[in-house]
Amino acid sequence: MSASNDSSLERNPQSAQDFSDIPHDGSMERAEGPSIDPADVARFSAQAAEWWDPKGPFAPLHRFNPARLRFVRDRVADHYGLNANTRAPFKGLSLIDIGCGGGLLAEPMCRMGFEVTALDASSENIGTARAHAQQVGLDIRYKASTVEQLVEAGEGPFDVVLTMEVIEHVADPEAFVRTCSKLVKPGGIMIVATLNRTLKGLLLGKFAAEYVLRWVPAGTHNWKQFLKPEEIREMLKDEPLSVSGPFGLSYNPLNDKWSEGDADINYMMVAIRK
Repeated sequence: MSASNDSSLERNPQSAQDFSDIPHDGSMERAEGPSIDPADVARFSAQAAEWWDPKGPFAPLHRFNPARLRFVRDRVADHYGLNANTRAPFKGLSLIDIGCGGGLLAEPMCRMGFEVTALDASSENIGTARAHAQQVGLDIRYKASTVEQLVEAGEGPFDVVLTMEVIEHVADPEAFVRTCSKLVKPGGIMIVATLNRTLKGLLLGKFAAEYVLRWVPAGTHNWKQFLKPEEIREMLKDEPLSVSGPFGLSYNPLNDKWSEGDADINYMMVAIRK
């Protein structure tokens, strides 16, 4: 039985106001595909202008970002045998950031030398990301699109595929992650980050983060949509991938920093295309 047929993983996308049809660069972009949960996209679209405010609703992500940047940098450098401490160590490699939000990962990846494509189902997010990249002089190819649309258009493949904290927000996680994997070049690497469906994940990743610490707005996450590492592994079992992990990220309240640790709440999975 495929992992997405587990009743605990069923998605029930809610209806929401239309979030597409926002013109950018003189053209009309519309993200379409079965992975979209309109309510989740609308929720993030409503906050799009605040992505780059380090004290706004995405402040926790700004604190979280250095840890996941280090993880991606080090894993990709190890995989390709590169020195991560050199200037623009990934020059010549292509990367796609799926579910890029306002560009908090896409921009530092571009500075590291990657040729970056970044997409998001929210046209508002893409508008914010484009504007910020232009302000700081970074050449990033942003698209208001779904991964399904990108695959159908015959784009890719890429040396590195990132889907970070996205899979828990889509309507069909198995179809989504398998489609993402089709964008990985032979010998390329994909990194999937998400939240673990554990009791600790419920208490800290959901209730504490939303209702006690108020790191994110209430309702941002649905604990039932969190995924266990073995479920992601099961989803990818029929793809030509070698999957490793989980690699956990833990928060230390004493220094207000994230670092690699246990995988009970936040974790990443690494998949190499054979």
